[in-house]
Amino acid sequence: MRRITLTQYLVEQQREKGIVSGELRLLIEVVARACKSISNAVSKGALTGILGNAGSDNVQGEAQKKLDVISNEVLLEANEWGGHLAAMASEEMEHPHQIPNRYPRGEFLLLMDPLDGSSNIDVNVSIGTIFSVLRCPEGVTPDEQAFLQPGSKQVAAGFAVYGPSTILVLTVGNGVAGFTLDREMGSWILTQPKIEIPADTSEFAINMSNRRNWGPAVTRYIDECLAGKTGPLGKDYNMRWVASMVADVYRILTRGGIFMYPQDAKHKEGRLRLMYEANPMSMIVEQAGGAATNGMQRILDVQPAKLHQRVGVILGSRNEVERVTGYHREMQKS
Repeated sequence: MRRITLTQYLVEQQREKGIVSGELRLLIEVVARACKSISNAVSKGALTGILGNAGSDNVQGEAQKKLDVISNEVLLEANEWGGHLAAMASEEMEHPHQIPNRYPRGEFLLLMDPLDGSSNIDVNVSIGTIFSVLRCPEGVTPDEQAFLQPGSKQVAAGFAVYGPSTILVLTVGNGVAGFTLDREMGSWILTQPKIEIPADTSEFAINMSNRRNWGPAVTRYIDECLAGKTGPLGKDYNMRWVASMVADVYRILTRGGIFMYPQDAKHKEGRLRLMYEANPMSMIVEQAGGAATNGMQRILDVQPAKLHQRVGVILGSRNEVERVTGYHREMQKS
């Protein structure tokens, strides 16, 4: 069986599909190489003394782990000199990172969550890196305003999962493919050529400890899931919650499911970041045949107002997402 590498896959998308430019291909390859470096750092965390808190907070006021800081630096250093980017933005930084004048600038903008699920680092649970690529508007300074584009404008999105295997999930707007890192060869090998999410599911992922804060639509849906075969949905559901978005979404891509981190009484705007988490994951999920909304609106249609904007997230198997979204709309009308 022919082993197809990430580079070969991207070249095919460029040559046969015409949807990946040479510049975009090189940018994705650089991000993928950075993910390999982060994966290596994560795997050796306890041996090299880089587990635990960094003693600093990010722009959201959240305590940073040492590996949060390291992962952010790896991605910045890997991408700033290649000539493919106009600027970068990170969940870990308040303002966009401008490409130094000594390096050439390109046409793309890169957004990244360097280490998603980092609260799980010290307990050896899967974590990962999420990234999104936008085109920088022509003639525009690559400041914060240049990044404020709806998710529908993304030209590529992906995430890496650092687990038992290191996995890279990628879309360039032509379906979703999964790659596994062959550590001996140092190559990303195509192992899931066409990922598709089943339309129906019997698994849901939500933080049940927030139940007291949920709105009526989410409460109704979860109550129906818990009612099982005797309830209105007529089947038994299982709950899965890793508290690492990359792991939860990868499970949904692999076998279906619904992931919810909704707006609630405590998180009135939502908990997850629109630009760094919700948009790239929504593009991936939609390209795999799923759906993603904030309860009322398709996430990819949300017009961002600020770089670190938060949003409610409901994504996964299409029929379940549409059910929950329908409940929200019913509640709004009543």
